[in-house]
Amino acid sequence: MAANTLSHAFFFLLLSIAVPLVARGSDPDITSDFILPQNLTSNLIDGSFFTFTGMRTLLNSDEVKNFVVLKASMAEFPALNGQSVSYAVLLYPPGAVNPPHTHPRASELLFLAGGYLDVGFVDTANKLYVQTLQPGDIFVFPKGLVHYQYNSGKGQAIAISAFGSASAGTVSVPVSLFATGIDDEILAKSFKTDVATVQKIKAGFAQKA
Repeated sequence: MAANTLSHAFFFLLLSIAVPLVARGSDPDITSDFILPQNLTSNLIDGSFFTFTGMRTLLNSDEVKNFVVLKASMAEFPALNGQSVSYAVLLYPPGAVNPPHTHPRASELLFLAGGYLDVGFVDTANKLYVQTLQPGDIFVFPKGLVHYQYNSGKGQAIAISAFGSASAGTVSVPVSLFATGIDDEILAKSFKTDVATVQKIKAGFAQKA
């Protein structure tokens, strides 16, 4: 009997620890309709606070020459604070790649509005899942997993991504490895290559900066 009581107490202790951790796995719930910046009160705002106009440029833009991302996250659109959603429009000229990256705080639901994209992600068992998307297709990139998109077609591609966080975050794999000051020898050993090769890759990132 004492053993059962102890095991039940241990179970509830684990549960009490786990539940808050699960709850913090996404944006926190808010206890108001919306969150205002500190310098504003509700009587000072109108519908414009809840309107984002940063995508209007898409309607008048020519085809892009480089990969472009237009974001509507909490940083660009403060009304998203506490709403657990954000948005991005991605433009890919032919041959453009959105390099391997992760979103640590959200899954990504990508809708291909035009063109063709080769997409893929790698799971925690290091299995690669790939697909060629056609206009109208939707693809989900699970939260936190490394993924990419590549326009292998002859025309521009345009995609719209929705995220389950107001601030999904983006961690670029190439940038985080080769443009943040990690020691050359560590990278050489990690990639089973030599320091000269690592330095050549780093030089490429330095030129872009």
